[in-house]
Amino acid sequence: MKILRIYTGDDGESHFGELDVELKAAGDVGTLSKLYPVKGIIFRETPGTYDLDFHNAPRRQLVINLRGGVEIVVGDGSRRRIGPGEMFLAEDTSGRGHISRAIDQQPRTSVFVTLDD
Repeated sequence: MKILRIYTGDDGESHFGELDVELKAAGDVGTLSKLYPVKGIIFRETPGTYDLDFHNAPRRQLVINLRGGVEIVVGDGSRRRIGPGEMFLAEDTSGRGHISRAIDQQPRTSVFVTLDD
């Protein structure tokens, strides 16, 4: 399984990458990853007017969109739209950070799963 990743490069800018999560056969339940330790979970609702200039992720966290979407812009100007049912790993906790904004002025409901360092 591939997960979009936002990280800080050696240049101090945020970049997009991919994280490959290994899945193994688990009988009748399909395939599963290993168990990952987490610190907590945060539920968030963001208005359709959400438009946050460059900022860092406050911690390593997996962001899962439940409703609505977000456009992320990283340091080199690349942008990605993450829609409902999609997720990304935010770990650009240093450097200039990234921009995030609502898509089509629609509100978003998301879950942040905070990870161990």
